[in-house]
Amino acid sequence: MTERLELSDATLREWDAIVLESDRETGIVLDRSAFYPGGGGQPPDHGVLLWGGVQTRIVGALKGDDVRLVAHDDDPLPPVGTAVRGAIEDDRRTALMRTHSGLHLLSGVVFRDFGALVTGGNMEPLEARLDFNLESVPEGFRDAVEAACNVEVDADRAISAYELPRDEAFAIPDIIRTATNLLPPTIEIVRIVDISGLDVQADGGTHVASTRQIGAMRVTKIENKGKGFRRIRIALAP
Repeated sequence: MTERLELSDATLREWDAIVLESDRETGIVLDRSAFYPGGGGQPPDHGVLLWGGVQTRIVGALKGDDVRLVAHDDDPLPPVGTAVRGAIEDDRRTALMRTHSGLHLLSGVVFRDFGALVTGGNMEPLEARLDFNLESVPEGFRDAVEAACNVEVDADRAISAYELPRDEAFAIPDIIRTATNLLPPTIEIVRIVDISGLDVQADGGTHVASTRQIGAMRVTKIENKGKGFRRIRIALAP
C-alpha cells in the first residue's frame, strides 16, 4: 500500500519515492505519494515524476486498491524499482484545498443557521457547489449566507485533521453532515476535519490550516433543484 503523505501534511509538495508498479492501463503505484487521488468531490492532483533526467506528467488517478497515478499519454513510464522525485502542481492543489475548506465552512454555516444537510456537491479550483435539503429559502438568503461565510473566514478559525476509531467518531454529534451516510461500514478508522467551533465532519480530502486561508467567498447563485432541494454555488477570490 502507498504511504499517503498528503493526509498527514497537506503542505507537502515534493518528496522521494520508489516505483512499485508501472502500467499504462492500471497506473503508476509509488511506495510514498502526496498526490491526492480524488474523492469526496475533490478532483485528483496534477504534477510530475522526475527520474533519470526524464519528466512524466501526472494528469489524474485511477480508483482501485491503491493510489494509482495516471501519466500523460505522451510521456514515458518509469520502470518498477525506479527512484523518482514527485512534485505536486502547487497552484491547483492550493486552490482545491481552499475550495474544499470553503465547502466545509459553507456546510457548517447552513447547518448552523438553517438546519439543512448536504445532499450532494462538487468542486473545481476556486469554484464549487453544495446541494442542501432546504424546503424553501427566506428573502435575503443568498446575501445572508455569503455574509455569514465571510464572518467565519475573518474569524480565522483553525482547521485540523485527525483520526478516530469509528465508534468514537460517530459519538460526535452531527459528524455526518450529509443526508445519507456515505461512510462504508468497513472503515474502522475515520478521518475527521474540524473547523474549530463551527464544523466537524468525516472527510478524506486536503484542507488549509485556517478559515482565513480560504479567502473571500462569494455566493454566485442559488438554484432550485426540485421540491425541498437547493443548490448553492460559491466562488473564491483568486
